[in-house]
Amino acid sequence: MEFKDYYKIMGVSRDASKDEIKRAYRKLARKYHPDVSKEPDAEARFKEVGEAYEVLKDPEKRAAYDRLGANWKAGQDFRPPPDWDKGFEFHSGGFTDADASGFSDFFESLFGGGLFGRGFQRANFNVRGQDTFAKISIDLEDAFNGATRNINLRNTELGEDGRPHVKTRSLNVHIPRGIRQGQHIRLSGQGGAGSGQGKAGDLYLQIEFNPHRFYRVDGKDIMLDLPIAPWELALGAKIKTPTPNGPVDLTIPSGNLSGKKLRLKGRGIPGKPPGDLYVILQIVLPKADSDQAKALYREMQQKLGFNPRAGMGV
Repeated sequence: MEFKDYYKIMGVSRDASKDEIKRAYRKLARKYHPDVSKEPDAEARFKEVGEAYEVLKDPEKRAAYDRLGANWKAGQDFRPPPDWDKGFEFHSGGFTDADASGFSDFFESLFGGGLFGRGFQRANFNVRGQDTFAKISIDLEDAFNGATRNINLRNTELGEDGRPHVKTRSLNVHIPRGIRQGQHIRLSGQGGAGSGQGKAGDLYLQIEFNPHRFYRVDGKDIMLDLPIAPWELALGAKIKTPTPNGPVDLTIPSGNLSGKKLRLKGRGIPGKPPGDLYVILQIVLPKADSDQAKALYREMQQKLGFNPRAGMGV
């Protein structure tokens, strides 16, 4: 997928005002309109200009696009950075009246799903404020214990100079015990302001988990790669294993293979029913970094006659 420089397409600078962008769009739309233009690539350019205008005329889309940075070049191979839209508060996020069906994969990758892809509710006679949406990250332990966290959210407002300005606000958020990745927390009245006597909209926070040094999350289940010694795997053992609620004794049956998955029922994310914790056994070999260790390895080599590649016929 190729990066698109929307400012270059519109022929405006990155600090262009809303009016400057609007004038540039009108000029280019007249030049490349397929019904009147004699340019050989008029239809493609017309769609390209429409796509660029769809982003740059919307303060939120423009601010999000600007977060990608100014170092990208048109045509450069592009993939959206992970979580590029995290911590950013968007209003209902949908599209304007433009037909987005002809827009590029680049546009679709940024604005075609997630928070931007939500249904758009226009404020016409309805005076209630718009609902807003944002992604936040929490620690896995917060989902196990519940917590109250202070979060900072950025949103965009159109300034008197016609350019988008990013503002930050802080909120104390209660994280309920048992919440899972992808679920939402609704903060009543924290969305967009209403018109007249209308109530403010609600703010929806989409939950994601920070990477954990031990665990991976799959829905309500937890995965743990557990290092294990060869003799524990071969002979069986009872060992301590960490869980988000504290260490527990885990019985390793004899004769297991590295990669074996053991289930600790009900040790996943709390709920009704709770998730499970899956322990994946990962063999770790002692280092041959002493004369004694080397002697033990040579003894096993001589006495076990073990060929790990026997099943491959070699």
